[in-house]
Amino acid sequence: MPELPEVEVTRRGLAPRLQGRRLEDWRFSTLHLRHPYPELDAIRGVALQRLERRAKYLLFMFDNGWVLSWHLGMSGHFHLGKLNDPSLRHEHVRLNWSGGISVRYCDPRRFGYLALFPPGEWRRHPWFAQLGPEPLETRFSVAYLQDRCAARKSAIKQVLMDARVVVGVGNIYACESLFRAGIHPARAARRIAGRRIARLHGAIRDVLREAIAVGGSSIRDFLHIDGSSGYFAHRFAVYGRAGAPCHRCGHLVRRIVQQGRGTFYCPACQR
Repeated sequence: MPELPEVEVTRRGLAPRLQGRRLEDWRFSTLHLRHPYPELDAIRGVALQRLERRAKYLLFMFDNGWVLSWHLGMSGHFHLGKLNDPSLRHEHVRLNWSGGISVRYCDPRRFGYLALFPPGEWRRHPWFAQLGPEPLETRFSVAYLQDRCAARKSAIKQVLMDARVVVGVGNIYACESLFRAGIHPARAARRIAGRRIARLHGAIRDVLREAIAVGGSSIRDFLHIDGSSGYFAHRFAVYGRAGAPCHRCGHLVRRIVQQGRGTFYCPACQR
């Protein structure tokens, strides 16, 4: 599933090419995504003011105040092309912009979804209302993370993946962050404090920033808007490496299942 770095990389790729352009037309496939396609008449001919990200959602913010939100689901990605380019495999949405630019949304599994919100409404929607802070912003501080962990009996990995605590730290980046911090993924969150919580806070930020810098992680279907792949998967220390030697100590990386998701860790480096 595209996580925060992949969505941020997509935003940074699209934003400078679309900002200020008018949405002129669109086309939906006959196959629905996770939710039915919204009516887009309210933004026809309206210029895109800016493209932002909240958690794993892209937010197309138009000059008239309407906001088009987009979640990439498990396998979604955008492709930038020209108006008359042929359809792509698994193409489900095509947005045509002024200046002859066409943005296509491709999604093999069709778990992605989009919705259009009137001015001032998107923040109050259930998708957004309960979200925690962004991990790369100042609100997500060491003190904040310590406070959210202090009374939690849950495993620390589960806490990191709770979007009410912090957004965007999905399975891949939770595993990698916990490895860097030397913390076992099943350790109770309330048993982590002081220097260990500071190390974890720093590891989360470092991992996410590094992943964004190299274009995210292409595991199965994620691609950049030009069709290229993200490189961070080549830097994985533990994720997807069960049975392989740890790069740091040589012990074999293990895999356990937490809340139905595979968790990868080094039993010697993480305690």
